[in-house]
Amino acid sequence: MKIHEYQAKEILKDYGVAVPDGVAADNVEDAVNAAKEMKDNGASLFVVKAMIHAGGRGKGRTKNSNAKGVILCKTIDEVKKAAQDLLGDTLVTIQTGEDGQKVNTIYVTDGVDIEEEYYLGILLDRGKSKNVIMVSTEGGVEIEKVAEETPEKIIKEWVEPGMDLQPNQARRLAFALGLEGDAFKKAVKFIMALYKCYEETDANLVEINPLVKTPTGDVMALDAKFTFDENAMFRQKEYADLRDESEENPIELEASKYGLNYIKLDGNVGCMVNGAGLAMATMDIIKLSGGDPANFLDVGGGANVDTVKNGFRIILEDQNVKAILINIFGGIVRCDRVANGVIEAIKDPEIAKKVENVPIIVRLQGTNAVEAKEIIDNSDLNVISAVLLKEAAEAVSEVMAD
Repeated sequence: MKIHEYQAKEILKDYGVAVPDGVAADNVEDAVNAAKEMKDNGASLFVVKAMIHAGGRGKGRTKNSNAKGVILCKTIDEVKKAAQDLLGDTLVTIQTGEDGQKVNTIYVTDGVDIEEEYYLGILLDRGKSKNVIMVSTEGGVEIEKVAEETPEKIIKEWVEPGMDLQPNQARRLAFALGLEGDAFKKAVKFIMALYKCYEETDANLVEINPLVKTPTGDVMALDAKFTFDENAMFRQKEYADLRDESEENPIELEASKYGLNYIKLDGNVGCMVNGAGLAMATMDIIKLSGGDPANFLDVGGGANVDTVKNGFRIILEDQNVKAILINIFGGIVRCDRVANGVIEAIKDPEIAKKVENVPIIVRLQGTNAVEAKEIIDNSDLNVISAVLLKEAAEAVSEVMAD
């Protein structure tokens, strides 16, 4: 689950992680009042940021006002103008695509005087099955670009499972950033507090880009990207209300309400699979056979009539879908039951109308797979059965060619 920068910074403050003062606002008047209060507290510069769940805001532009997603303001009047330009407009960045995302909230923050910019990120290294902390002196730019062009500038420390981050590891990371004196000590404290926050909130990503050092030697998070592990949200109920459904893909949001794991892609072959690994393999084989997957859809371990029906509904929301491949492994559930569920789902009047001109290829393997194929073949429906995954993918390519 993603959250906004202003929400992330409130969590970070609770853990003693240094962040600039800031106030979120959904109207111009509140934005101006926030800036006035900051000015009374000594602020001389302000930054107004568009709050959307996408990166590249600083280089993005709004469709109507042509304003940047991050605006530096020297006066209260400039804050007012920035708020007017951003609120209600659509911000287009490298991550939103041409459609962009509507700006419903802005964040007015203290304009920090910056001496140096760094990068700091924490996530799970799946290859090593350990959390990894990464730092780089190349802050303020896309870390992917740094990793590709100058990977030696990214320094990493892995934390052993079941152990806390050790102070000597935090010191090595701060030293790698070239920090000295009070800034070094503050960076060590910052890194230790950030890792504690990452662990205790069940985050799966905390990214500070840029992490900045001020001329007075303070170290703070100028920006913050924070995502929660949704599988652990039952332990983090206090953060559930931070979810902003207006920022999520409507189809993906609907799928989550049915307990389906769905991610929209750019292709035209709808995929309905049980198990994330099998879903990835299915998409790979579709690509190798010349097709292009329209989605990732994992219906989970128990594929039944309801999950299949809901899977069809979600897939067919995408107008680009020209064929559907169902690939189910019958381990927890028998293949013949899945086959009957598929047939019953297709016969549903709502589904039947939508799949009238959409070829469906079904591949069922596992318990009672032979019986399942017979059920599909004898159904008198416009459904193609397959035994091998390659065979199923090739069938998709054939019907698409027709």
